[in-house]
Amino acid sequence: MSYGLSARFSRILVTGAAGQVGADLVPVLRAELGAENVIAAGNRTPLPEEMRRGGPCTTIDVTDRQALHDAIRTHRVDAVCHLSTLLSARGEAEPDRAWDVNLVSLKHVLDLGVELSLRQVFWPSSIAVFGPTTPREDTPQRTILEPGTMYGVTKLAGEALCSYYARRHGLDVRSIRYPGLLSYRAFSGGGTTDYAVEIFFAARREGRYTCFVRPDTVLPLLYIDDAIRGTLQLMAADPAALTVRTSYNMGGLAFSAAELAAEVARHVPGFECRYEPDRRQQIAASWPCRIDDSQARRDWGWAPATGLEDLARIMFRGIAGG
Repeated sequence: MSYGLSARFSRILVTGAAGQVGADLVPVLRAELGAENVIAAGNRTPLPEEMRRGGPCTTIDVTDRQALHDAIRTHRVDAVCHLSTLLSARGEAEPDRAWDVNLVSLKHVLDLGVELSLRQVFWPSSIAVFGPTTPREDTPQRTILEPGTMYGVTKLAGEALCSYYARRHGLDVRSIRYPGLLSYRAFSGGGTTDYAVEIFFAARREGRYTCFVRPDTVLPLLYIDDAIRGTLQLMAADPAALTVRTSYNMGGLAFSAAELAAEVARHVPGFECRYEPDRRQQIAASWPCRIDDSQARRDWGWAPATGLEDLARIMFRGIAGG
C-alpha cells in the first residue's frame, strides 16, 4: 500500500528508531520512500541489525542541538519524525532526564525545522496529557488537560510548542496522542500499559502473570500496525484538511485487564493471572478509559482495524515466530 508520502517530503530522519514505534515505522517508511531516503537514528538503545542493514543509520543524542543540526544537514533530510522519548514510569524515576529527552529535544527539532526549512515534523504525544480531572469516557479532542506525571507534563508542553510553531512560523507539525501500543516485535518498557504486552510473553513462557494494575482497569490500547498505518495517513494528509495542530486523539481498543487475561486464557489453557497493583495503578487511574477520536476520523480518515480476538491471535503467533 502506498500512502503518497513523497508528495509531502522526500527524505526523512527518524529519531528513536529503535523504540516500539520506530522499529515498525522505519521499514514501512523505507518501503514507501526508498531505503536510502530514511535515516534511522538511535542512541542508548542499539538499532536492530536488520534496520542497520536495511538503510542509512546514525547515532544522535537528541538533547544536543548541534548534533541534530549536523545530522539533518549531512543527510539532506527535509522532514523529521521525532520519536525519542522517556515513557511514563521511567519518567517518574528520572524526571530531569524525561524533561530533556521529551521536551528540550523537541524544541531543538522545531527550531531546526524553521531554520532549515523542513517540510514536515512528526512528533508523538500521548494519552498521558490527560489527568484525573479529564472526562474518562469518550474523552474529547479538546478537554481538561492536567497530567499527573512528568511524562504527561512534557507531552502537554510539547503539544503547546507544536501548535505555537505551526501558528507562529508556519511549520508543518503533525502529532498523535498515542494510546498504549501493543507489539510482539519491539518492547521499550517503562510504560504504564506494559502489562498488556507482558501478559502475552509471560503466558507463553510460564503460563502465569502477575499484573501491576487492578483487574477492572480499562485503558485505551492499540495494535502497533494500526498505529503505524494511522501515523502514515496523518503524515500524508493534505495540510488544508488538518484542524488540530496540538495533537490528534487516536482511539482503538478498550478492555479491562481481566478481559485481556480471559482472552489470553482462551489461547493458553490453565493460564493464571494474579493482580498486585503497584505505583503504576495510580497513573492508570488518572488516564481515560475510552477516547473520542472523531476529529481524526473526519480530518484524515483514521479508523482502527484490530479487535481483541485478532490481537491475541496476532500476538501469540508473532511470539511463536509464526
